Amino acid sequence: MTKNLSWDLYRTFLSVLTEGSLSGAARALGITQPTAGRHIATLEAALGQTLFTRSQTGLLPTDAAQSLRAHALAMQHTALAFERAAASHGDGVSGVVRISASEVVGVEVLPPILSALRRAHPQLTLELVPTNRIQDLLHREVDIAVRMAPPQQGALIARRIGSIDVGLHARDDYLARYGAPTSMADLARHALIGFDQMTPFLREATRNVSLWSREAFAFRADSDLAQLAMIRAGYGIGGCQVPLARRDARLVRVLPGAFRFRLPTWVTMHEDLRQSARCKAVFDALVAGLSTYMAE
Repeated sequence: MTKNLSWDLYRTFLSVLTEGSLSGAARALGITQPTAGRHIATLEAALGQTLFTRSQTGLLPTDAAQSLRAHALAMQHTALAFERAAASHGDGVSGVVRISASEVVGVEVLPPILSALRRAHPQLTLELVPTNRIQDLLHREVDIAVRMAPPQQGALIARRIGSIDVGLHARDDYLARYGAPTSMADLARHALIGFDQMTPFLREATRNVSLWSREAFAFRADSDLAQLAMIRAGYGIGGCQVPLARRDARLVRVLPGAFRFRLPTWVTMHEDLRQSARCKAVFDALVAGLSTYMAE
């Protein structure tokens, strides 16, 4: 096997995996399609493996390519972390910080916090990954993460902010039309908004609420943002973070004494970033902003 292969080869390999074609990878990377083809051919020759086979729908990764995906992703995350660190030298708080948070927190809660942070530090560039998937801090997929589960990795700095209350809510006109439920059993006559696929987190969060099951839902989506949009549209009754619902005068909480669960919330980052002025500024801003949000 040839040693010291160019990073460009791995970058093209990962792009073809993602895009499913040489043309798509070329567009994503800003190179020509023949160049992308040469990169894949060079990498296959160096590894002695066929990485892709042609099909009517594009390029299909072989088992060998699939086995290399995680390693290529780790290289990409390391390269991006390298770029963020290189862009962050100099006096004051400047450079790039990459943050992950759940869909709802990332889209509905963090924007005013990050806007205030940017006004305080105009040389700061922020990248946001709104996802319910836990990003890997040890491999630097992100620099800082807002998590609803306690960190399991030892090399992390973690600050527990508290817990976010989640309750059942509906828009006022929906309740005016169908009436407010007076008991959990009464939910059976309502249009409920909930998940499509059960996860361990959902199973734990709803284990004491027998009616909150996929079969009972009149609208199903695994996107928390989609569920929130349907609550706001007056479709029915669904779970919403209580501080977020209080910002909308039309959202009404129902059965507050019968349905409630809490989302414990941490802000976490890798301990190697402890001395980074930019990361410390973002970490502290997230802690302060989320603490204020929970108190609303």
